[in-house]
Amino acid sequence: MSEIDDQIPSAFDPFADANAEDSGAGTKEYVHVRIQQRNGRKSLTTVQGLKKEFSYNRILKDLKKEFCCNGTVVQDPELGQVIQLQGDQRKNVSTFLTQAGIVKKEHIKIHGF
Repeated sequence: MSEIDDQIPSAFDPFADANAEDSGAGTKEYVHVRIQQRNGRKSLTTVQGLKKEFSYNRILKDLKKEFCCNGTVVQDPELGQVIQLQGDQRKNVSTFLTQAGIVKKEHIKIHGF
């Protein structure tokens, strides 16, 4: 009997790693980077979902200086504060946020065509 007990694998918990990393499983907050088409070739890039502890105006100032575009911070009743930038800056914004250490790459969702 003891040989059989040695050969039977112990119970495997596939969610043990996930629970060790994140205490709140399923509550992963994403940063959404979207593009909105305006008129003609004009477009608008929006960034939402950043943590409230960050200064949106300082992030916006660095983004504007880095990508040579204009932008603003808009207060939305449902979404909170949203950063808007002129032009299609989706890839630029995602690389900037990861290099600055604001958001991890796996927490960024890029939307749009």
